[in-house]
Amino acid sequence: MIVCVAVVGHQNNPLYIQSFTDADDALKLHHIVHCSLDVIDEKVNNPKKSGPTLNETFLGLLYPTENYKVYGYLTNTKVKFILVTTDLDVKDADVRNYFRSFHAAYVDAVSNPFHVPGKKITSKTFAERVTNIVKSFGFSSAA
Repeated sequence: MIVCVAVVGHQNNPLYIQSFTDADDALKLHHIVHCSLDVIDEKVNNPKKSGPTLNETFLGLLYPTENYKVYGYLTNTKVKFILVTTDLDVKDADVRNYFRSFHAAYVDAVSNPFHVPGKKITSKTFAERVTNIVKSFGFSSAA
């Protein structure tokens, strides 16, 4: 089950963060997302140690915690997508498909002529698409 998704700008500024748990966990999940930025920077700046090639946008498992797994995705414009899940048996193929859908929703949101680049994404349509993608991810991984 996905508990948090985030879009972080190329200057590590949060563009969109949504948690899918109670308000008590939201702050903890935001902290996990913030901590994952260091891991992403390390993977991007040291490609020999981390494994992914330069053209690979899916960064894979950033790090596991006791209760969560954190995955990352980096666009060509250095925008980072972060996924926090409680499912410890999630498959990389499922996460890749999730990030592809999430990236498509992001592209549609920022292609809006009224969106200001580098500012928070406030589109209700984007939020609804993200919620639908998260729901479909939960059902597909449980089946």
